[in-house]
Parts: sequence; C-alpha cells; structure tokens
Amino acid sequence: MLPDPSTLALFMAAVLALNLTPGPDMLFCFAAGVNRGRVAGAVAALGIGAGTLVHTAAAALGLAGLLLASPLAFDIVRYAGAAYLVWLAWKTLRAPPLGVAGAVPERRSLWRVFVHGAVTNVLNPKVALFFLAFLPQFVDPAAGPVALQVFVLGMLINLSGTLVNLAVGAGAGGLGSVLARNPAISGIQRYVTATIFVGLAARLAIGSERPS
Repeated sequence: MLPDPSTLALFMAAVLALNLTPGPDMLFCFAAGVNRGRVAGAVAALGIGAGTLVHTAAAALGLAGLLLASPLAFDIVRYAGAAYLVWLAWKTLRAPPLGVAGAVPERRSLWRVFVHGAVTNVLNPKVALFFLAFLPQFVDPAAGPVALQVFVLGMLINLSGTLVNLAVGAGAGGLGSVLARNPAISGIQRYVTATIFVGLAARLAIGSERPS
C-alpha cells in the first residue's frame, strides 16, 4: 500500500517542505489564533485537516478529476470559497475585540472555528487539483489498489500539514493573548484578521488558474 522506503522518504521530504511554505491554510490558522486564542488556532488547524480529509477521499475516488475536466465547476467552487472568506472577514469585523470589558465569547465558537476551517479548505479547488497532480507520482500500481495508495499518501500529507498548522495556530494564539491585553491593539487585531481573510479571498478568486 506504500511506495518503497526511498520513494516514501522523498515523498515525506517534499510534503514537509510544502507544508512549511506559508499558504492559505497556514494563514487561516494564524488569523484564528491571533484573533481568538491558542485553542481556537489549534481547532482551526483540525478543521483544515478535516477539509483535507475530504480532498483526500475525493482524490482516491477520482472525484477531483471533475474539477480538472470542468472549468465551470472549478469556477463555481473557487468563487464560493472566496465569498465565504469575505463573509468571515465581515463576521470578524463585527465581533467585539478581545480584551474589551463585557465581551462574551460566542457560544459554540470553537465549533464554528472548526467548521470555518473545514469549509474554507473544501472550497479551495486548488487543493483538490494539487492532490490529483502530486499523489499519482508516488503511486506504484504493483503495490496494491491505486485508490488505497492515494488515500494513504493523502493521509500522510494531512497528518504533516495538521501538525504544522497546529504549531502555527497555537503559536499565533500566544501572540494574540499578549496583544489582547491592550484594548487598542486588540481592536487592530480584528482588522488584521479581516484583511487576511479578504486577501485569501482575492487570491482564491483572482489568482487561481482554471484547468484547461
């Protein structure tokens, strides 16, 4: 079910390098951590992981190929993802700043952070296309069912990425807790977080090339 040890080592080295490169998922976890705290940053990473699990299953089942074959489907998914990120930016701006007296955490806020992370990842078609382009390079048809190999390799990517994002989200939460002690700076945090979300939305809507 796995490639030979040398190929697997090359695969994991490439995966770690990719996961350590700042991207939309890492920025989302950073924003969640800075704006809501360590736990929220970690929960955001778990939400991203849940979304990546969907992409892994889709790649294993061949569903990601639909995005590659249909420019319209690709555009629908990416514009929905961009709109969702803009909505998150608006929600962030409306929320009370951390550190303000009387500010009450939103009920089920951690669950919402998890869901936001998962939905943001699922609605990024570039993740699906990455899985479709990257994983087959390390699949050996002689080693067993291809779909199973793709799923296992995808899970290894997900595990590595989740660990990296957990560190980023929790670390950003520590920074956020320090900044939140100053109400003025706490207010700025919301605008920084909203700006990150809007930037990610623009990157998704404008910077994503449609499959030809």
